[in-house]
Amino acid sequence: MLRGRLLGRLVSMAGCVCLSRSSTGSGSVGPVEAAIRAKLEQALSPEVLELRNESGGHAVPPGSETHFRVAVVSSRFEGLSPLQRHRLVHEALSEELAGQVHALAIQARTPAQWRDNPELDKSPPCLGGSKKTRGTP
Repeated sequence: MLRGRLLGRLVSMAGCVCLSRSSTGSGSVGPVEAAIRAKLEQALSPEVLELRNESGGHAVPPGSETHFRVAVVSSRFEGLSPLQRHRLVHEALSEELAGQVHALAIQARTPAQWRDNPELDKSPPCLGGSKKTRGTP
């Protein structure tokens, strides 16, 4: 069961559930988000791919594509440590991580792990840049 407010689009193809979530609620997908999705689909053949652009919650201009959270559920992760799973994701997205993407939070799970907890974690509020509270170093 997929929970939470779906702000983007839900596409089901050949057993792959792909979700786009937009922190702005616009539902639009930019070129960086589209590239991330395509590369992860090709590299990992995920059963579930949830991708959320969290840039709107950070000190960046509107419409930015710099901060993302991704949940990737793939049988390719079977028998791999969390570090090895993250390395596979980083390898697939090396171009984006070397360029425009500033932050990528990764949940890399096996299908069994996802069935036990089908939730995309939430990021803490950003206190960087111009959003720091007074008195915070």
